[in-house]
Amino acid sequence: MAPLRLPVSMGYLRQYLTLTNNGNGCLHRAVASYTRMHTKSLVMYQPSSVQSRKFCLQSRSLQKEELELTSVRYNVQRGDFARISSEDVAVFEKLLPGRVIADPEELVGYNTDWLRMCRGNSKLLLRPKTTEEVSEIVKYCNSRNLAVMPQGGNTGLVGGSVPVFDEIIISTSLMNKIVSVDEISGTLVCQAGCVLEALNTHLSDIGLMMPLDLGAKGSCQIGGNISTNAGGLRLMRYGSLHGSVLGLEVVQADGTILDCLSTLRKDNTGYDLKQLFIGSEGTLGIITAVSILCPRKPQSINLAILGVSNFENCLKALKEAKGMLGEILSAFEFMDSPCIDLVRSNLKLSNPISDKPFYVLIETAGSNGTHDEEKLNLFLEKVLGEGIVEDGTVATDSTKIQSIWSIRERLAEALLHDGYVYKYDISLPLANFYDLVVDMRERVDDSATRVVAYGHLGDGNLHLNITSPAYDHDLLDKIEPFIYEWTSRYKGSISAEHGLGFKKKDFIHFSKTQNAVELMQQIKDLMDPKGILNPYKMLPEKYGD
Repeated sequence: MAPLRLPVSMGYLRQYLTLTNNGNGCLHRAVASYTRMHTKSLVMYQPSSVQSRKFCLQSRSLQKEELELTSVRYNVQRGDFARISSEDVAVFEKLLPGRVIADPEELVGYNTDWLRMCRGNSKLLLRPKTTEEVSEIVKYCNSRNLAVMPQGGNTGLVGGSVPVFDEIIISTSLMNKIVSVDEISGTLVCQAGCVLEALNTHLSDIGLMMPLDLGAKGSCQIGGNISTNAGGLRLMRYGSLHGSVLGLEVVQADGTILDCLSTLRKDNTGYDLKQLFIGSEGTLGIITAVSILCPRKPQSINLAILGVSNFENCLKALKEAKGMLGEILSAFEFMDSPCIDLVRSNLKLSNPISDKPFYVLIETAGSNGTHDEEKLNLFLEKVLGEGIVEDGTVATDSTKIQSIWSIRERLAEALLHDGYVYKYDISLPLANFYDLVVDMRERVDDSATRVVAYGHLGDGNLHLNITSPAYDHDLLDKIEPFIYEWTSRYKGSISAEHGLGFKKKDFIHFSKTQNAVELMQQIKDLMDPKGILNPYKMLPEKYGD
């Protein structure tokens, strides 16, 4: 099968929007302008309305005052890395003709995370198309002791996808080819820069789907998903990427290409090296190609949004859903009432059912519509009859399903309208799941604009968000380290699916023992002796920050 080039990622279009419109106007105009110049690259993909709204919001945020540098705000000491010279730039321009970006205005979007919480000061962006080009870049940087930072769609939420200082950004956006799809085994092999939604669209035509689904699917890239071990909405059905990823191709710190791109479901020969790179956030190597197992696309999908009077009944509904829906249960999400208030006030979205203290979204996916609807109806009869659920509605057509999902998926966007967002992604035992939210509301009180909680109740993942009009260090001191101490006390994890990145790295000891952290550092030192790969991320640094 000949390689298929997928479209340029939405992350790159965001940078193009910044360059051409100076942050004014929305993505549609940038797409139109870009399409006139590069028609062939974009004919296969149209941005979803959700993504268009997201990036219109991003463009507005770029008009605000310049964001404080991460290194200044958090008092970080620069590592002992070389600084880029004109001779270095000349080497890269020879290696990547026309794909070296040094324009400060164009670099703004690449230096800043989309939440506008972290900003680096990179002077150079490199856009390779092949693994071999990445290898040459990293080999040269290693010899010169130049720090590098791999970047996919730049949708990370913990500051892991942008520089801290002047690290050279290696963008995978042009590494967007599908290499092969085996329709029988369901195995996809592709480059790391393929956009998740574009992959899903391509697979849909042959009856397959990607095993993960994220709110940022229109811009996030599969390499970044794997580097952060992204979870998403359907982890309870399809499991984590540690199980779905069959093989990886990785460029190591010295430029060596590690080929573990197996397509086999069973391969019990030696250490399973690919697992080292899943969730390592680009600190051990740069993922350049992926082999991943893709499930069959369901023929029947139903989505119910149900109103619940208290959190205890949310847990009862989850228990009944697991027992009665079984193999067709694909997602079980929860939101509290401030989430509905948030999207209603900031995005003008309406609540499809009557207002309740809590809401659960239950998705079923199977191969027989009649069978699935019968099971769902029996479940609903039971939870309504026993008073576990008080109100609800079921969507079976794609338009209504998307309308309901948009409430949940656009919460991150709605939060940005409040100003500054303190985002926390935590795993907790279900018995203590919502207690943290109650305690946090009492702790921050009037210091915050609002405290909202939602997440993947089916796999114990809480997304706790606190907002304020602007960054407030006093508010942050109320939140941290209290939230991590609380989580540790109840044997939870301070990062369920977002990773540690820059913002959580110094709190790793709340979830891992000292011996475990020391072993991680030994692995890092072994695989990246000079520490050039995505420095200042994931592990407590040795630079005295």
